[in-house]
Amino acid sequence: MKFVVAPDSFKESLSASEAARIIGEAIRSVHPNATVELAPMADGGEGTVEALVAAGAGKFRYSEVTGPLGKPVRSLFGILDGDDAKSGKGTAVLEAASIFGLTIIPLSERNPYRTTTRGMGELMLQLLDEGFRKFIVGLGGSGTNDGGMGLLSALGAVFLDKQGESLRGFGEDLLKLDRIGLEALDPRLSDSEIVIASDVQSPLCGPDGASRVYGLQKGASPDQIDALDLSMSRYADRIEDHIGLKLRNSPGAGAAGGAGFALLAMGAKAVQGAEVVADASRLGSKLSGADWVITGEGKSDNQTLNGKLPFYVARLAKETGARTILISGSLGQNTEELEKEFSACFACVPRPMTVSECLEQAETTLSDCVRNVVKLLSVPR
Repeated sequence: MKFVVAPDSFKESLSASEAARIIGEAIRSVHPNATVELAPMADGGEGTVEALVAAGAGKFRYSEVTGPLGKPVRSLFGILDGDDAKSGKGTAVLEAASIFGLTIIPLSERNPYRTTTRGMGELMLQLLDEGFRKFIVGLGGSGTNDGGMGLLSALGAVFLDKQGESLRGFGEDLLKLDRIGLEALDPRLSDSEIVIASDVQSPLCGPDGASRVYGLQKGASPDQIDALDLSMSRYADRIEDHIGLKLRNSPGAGAAGGAGFALLAMGAKAVQGAEVVADASRLGSKLSGADWVITGEGKSDNQTLNGKLPFYVARLAKETGARTILISGSLGQNTEELEKEFSACFACVPRPMTVSECLEQAETTLSDCVRNVVKLLSVPR
């Protein structure tokens, strides 16, 4: 029997690599002779750098940049295809979750008026100085909603209020914005190849946009959500008028609180994050001849079907004839919809537990759940 193990990270508890290892060990404890292929995955969120570096035999690096609250953070990024930037062969992989991620922001300080994407622009500027011209940017797991104003500002764009004072690019600056200037945007960006890897296909504004869909989880009040969505639309008007393109409704424009829109305005190409990692990991070839695929994430619900990693894995597995089992930390709403894509869906939590208990015992609960599921697969028909 052949198993392919292709999980996403279990947010705040297990990386994708850790989850894959635990699942693989649990399978072998039941079936010592089973063939088990580990393929830790990501979809543009937390773990994207790790997954791509592992798949491409790349290197990890760190840099201190402005974090979501305006204070320095030590950000992880990766270099693929070697690190010979001067030859133009190197590809830098950046991850929003590591620069301005929601998990970086203490619960008591989550307020999208007070957060910024500036650190990503700073890191891109550093890499441009080093000679890099190829970027993969994972936009999942963000804690910001500034439309990418901070990112653009760090790369040379100018944003002014009605008094002519410069705005640095925090969420609240969207409400103050009067004029923009993109003339000083770093010219090296026009010679760069930027790929957005995102699990979000949302537009920038409106009922399905960044502020209304994700603002609440980032700490926004209902009044803030209304103000941010309205201001984001005015901000988009100014950017689009300047570049002569309508981008606000492009898939992925609303990713990372609108950072996707800013990158698209710089000429980036949006690609489904799961597809980027699956291609790099050669997941398709690993699925060949597989009987079962096990995937999972921290929490699965109706949003899983909107381009999240487990959904992509299940669709790819179906093309090869393999059956997919979803094992996640918990299951949310509309599990009947999930069952249309997965052979079965399981939550690891075995009893009523606090969130802290779930996080602390993530390895044990995942391992126990996988062993029980694999034992069930072994029952003769």
